[in-house]
Amino acid sequence: MAVPRGPAPDADDARTAASNEDLTEAWGRVRRRLRAELGEDVFSSWFGRLECDGLVAGTARLSVPTRFLKSWIESHYADRVLAIFKAEHPAVSRVAFFVRGAVAREVPTVTRVSEPAQAPVRSAAPAAARPRAEEARETTTEKPAASDLTDDSAANALDPRLTFSTFIVGRSNALAHAAADRIARHEGGAPLYNPLYIHAGVGLGKTHLMQAIAHEAQERGKRVIYLTADRFMYGFVASLKAQTALAFKERLRGIDMLVIDDVQFLQGKSIQQEFGHTINALLDAGRQIVVAADRPPSDLEALDERVRSRLAGGLVVEMSPLDEELRTRILSTRIAAVQALHPTFQVPEAVIAYVARVIATNGRDLDGAVNRLLAHATLTGAPLTIETAEAAVRDLVRTRDPKRVKIEDIQKLVAGRYNVSRADLLSERRTAAVVKPRQIAMYLSKVLTLRSLPEIGRRFGGRDHTTVLHAVRKIEKAVGEDPALNEEVELLKRMLQE
Repeated sequence: MAVPRGPAPDADDARTAASNEDLTEAWGRVRRRLRAELGEDVFSSWFGRLECDGLVAGTARLSVPTRFLKSWIESHYADRVLAIFKAEHPAVSRVAFFVRGAVAREVPTVTRVSEPAQAPVRSAAPAAARPRAEEARETTTEKPAASDLTDDSAANALDPRLTFSTFIVGRSNALAHAAADRIARHEGGAPLYNPLYIHAGVGLGKTHLMQAIAHEAQERGKRVIYLTADRFMYGFVASLKAQTALAFKERLRGIDMLVIDDVQFLQGKSIQQEFGHTINALLDAGRQIVVAADRPPSDLEALDERVRSRLAGGLVVEMSPLDEELRTRILSTRIAAVQALHPTFQVPEAVIAYVARVIATNGRDLDGAVNRLLAHATLTGAPLTIETAEAAVRDLVRTRDPKRVKIEDIQKLVAGRYNVSRADLLSERRTAAVVKPRQIAMYLSKVLTLRSLPEIGRRFGGRDHTTVLHAVRKIEKAVGEDPALNEEVELLKRMLQE
C-alpha cells in the first residue's frame, strides 16, 4: 500500500518564500501609511529603525534597537500600528515589540573601516547590558537604573574597532577628521571648536569619528561619556522614574567631554530642555561637547530653537559623500580584511574599480558589496569578473538621492518670483497677489518634501491642514488646465531641486 507523501520540499519552500514576500510588502505599506499619517519628523524619530522580523501564529514581531524606543512605541503607538498592520495583512491579529540583540557577524568584525556596515545594531545600552543570545529577548520587565550613565569609562558603550587608526581619510572627510583629531588630543587650556558639530548622511563615517574621539580622549585620562540620542532620552526618563534625576544631571555635568550621536532623534519637550541645560552647563564650565547628526543644526526643525543656536555656535563640519578614490581605498582595505579570514578570496583590481565607480552612496553599501562578492566567490567557486560583480551588486546600485528640499527654501523662492515677502505668505492676508503664491508654495511643499499636511500648515503661519489640502487640490487642478501655470510650477520645481 502506497504511503501518501506530503508536498515536495520545493513546494514548501515556494510557499514560505511567497508568505515572506507578502509580509515584506505588507510591512512596506504599513511604514508608508505611518509616514503619511504621522509626518516625516515623528516617523523618522520613532519608526525609522522599527523592523518586522516575522509573523508567528498571527503575531507580527517588530523589533527596535533600544529599550527606550520599545517602551515609547508600545505606550503611544501600539494600537495604531496594529490597526494599520491588520488592514494591510489579514493574517496579523496582534503585534509584539522587542529589542534586537547585538549579535556580531563574521565579516564586519574585520571589515569595518570608515563607517560600521552590517554591524551589530548600534544600541544605546552599554555592551555589558545587551542581550547575548541570538534570539532577542523580551525586555518588558527589565528596568536598568539610570546609574548606567555614571561610569567614568566610556569604553562600555564603544566599539573597539572604531578608532582613528582604522578611519580612512579622503577629501570628503579630511576637515572633519582633522577637527576630531585635534579635539581628542587637546591637552589643557580652553576647549577647541566648542561645540564640534559633525553632520553627514548615512554611512559616511560620522559615528566612526565620534567613537574615535571618545576612545582617544579617554586614553588620555579624560572623563568621557559617549551616548546616542536614544540613550540620553532613556537615561533621563529612567532617572525620573527611579527618582535619581539629580544624580543623572550631576553626573553629566561632572565630565570633561560629552559625545552625543544621532542628535536628530532627540524628542520630547522635557528631554530637549534637559539636553539644553546640560549643554549650557558644560559650555559654561569649559567642557568639550561633540555632536553628530544627519543634517546641520538649522535643519533640526523638531529641536528647540535655543538648543539649535548653541549647537551652531561652535564649529559645524559636513562630511561629504565619498568620492571614487576614497571608495576604492575603502573597498581595498575591507577586501584585505576579509582575506585574513578567507585567503582564497581574490578580487581583481578591475572589479574593485568597477564596484567603487557604480556604488556611489555610502560605506555601508560598500560593505554589502564586499559581502556579496565573498558569497559569490565562496558559493560558486568561480573567479570574480566584472560581469559576475555586476550581477552580485545589482541591488546596491541606485541613483543618487535627490536634493533635500526645505519648506523655507520653497517659501523664499516663491516669494521672490511673485514679488511678495515670505512674511506675506505666512500672514492672514487674502489678496489675490498673496493667495496664489501661498497656495503654490503649499503645493510645492507637499510634492517636494515629506512633511505632513498638519506640519505644512504649521509652517505657513499655523494654518489648519484642511487649508493646505484645499491649496494642493486647487493648484493640482489649475496646472492641469493652464499650460502656462504648469510650466511656471515645473520651473520652480527644477530650481528647487538643482
